[in-house]
Amino acid sequence: MDSSDRTKVAILGAGRGGRALLDLLHQIPSIEIVGIADRDPAAPGLQRAQELRVPVTTDVTTLIGTQGISLIMDVTGDPEMERYLRAHQPPDTDILSGSASRLLWELVQHESKLEAELLQAEKLAGIGSFAAGIAHDINNPLQLIMGLAENLAEERNLTAVHEQARDIIEAVKRTSAICRDLTRYSRRASPHEDMSVSLNGKLDEALKIARYASSFHDIEMVKRYQPGAAVKGNPDELLHVFVNLITNAVHAMEQVGGTLTLETHVLDGQVGIRISDTGSGIAPDKIPEIFEPFFTTKAPGKGTGLGLYNVKTIVNKMHGVIAVDSQIDTGTTFTLTFPKVESAEQGCLP
Repeated sequence: MDSSDRTKVAILGAGRGGRALLDLLHQIPSIEIVGIADRDPAAPGLQRAQELRVPVTTDVTTLIGTQGISLIMDVTGDPEMERYLRAHQPPDTDILSGSASRLLWELVQHESKLEAELLQAEKLAGIGSFAAGIAHDINNPLQLIMGLAENLAEERNLTAVHEQARDIIEAVKRTSAICRDLTRYSRRASPHEDMSVSLNGKLDEALKIARYASSFHDIEMVKRYQPGAAVKGNPDELLHVFVNLITNAVHAMEQVGGTLTLETHVLDGQVGIRISDTGSGIAPDKIPEIFEPFFTTKAPGKGTGLGLYNVKTIVNKMHGVIAVDSQIDTGTTFTLTFPKVESAEQGCLP
């Protein structure tokens, strides 16, 4: 979106209300936050603004005099500030303050809480579909441990005892890794945990988790990763996006097999991810509905209808775009595009 088409907003007050507004408005591509002001240089919203590269100041006069501001949002709670703004209101600029501002803050808090609860509920509901895969992957090392332990009960050769003990340790490590992956995935996403995330590493992590939910039998894996592909975002939420899209792709190929392709690329200041399958495809009349909440084409009990809705919510929050191209009996490709992270090779979470 061209910067001239954005609504320019200035926020006064960088306490809890100002920080909440900052986080909400920053997620909306059609809004440009021209700055946030607070008389207290240690206000939490000022630190958050610096992380988001939003201009900060302690000088209200300078901020509200910024050219082209459409809306001033006063969340200071100070009656003197409200009177000052009324007396110095720039032309063609609206002001939101007082009780209206407090109501907006409460709505922001409520929406943020609901969004987090929806994401967590859908994530935990999906864990149920992992049960068979988890049981299989844990049962194998447990059976190995049982057999080795039975052998050790009668083994007299010290060298053999040491070898079998090492095998038991490796089997326990594999089981622990499964538990660690699932615990990490099922935890509630940490708020404001934005950082540079390596897409290649996160796709591989998602692939490991998705294997618990789906059978990869007769499915060929193709990876085309470009080094240095990274985005700025919440790593827990991004993992959920990839697990969801990969699981859907594998489900689309369960009956006949096929090819799952994961790609990343960096081009012209943007980072792209493509997740493609050669499965059953999506009917053209259903494509406009797939991102709507509670819409699903899966059988009852097989899906919550919140997966792609949450995926799109997360992608939009990261200032990204998601697109889908699908043909019946040919396959589906989901393409995600994000702004490029500078110095992507350094400081990335794998």
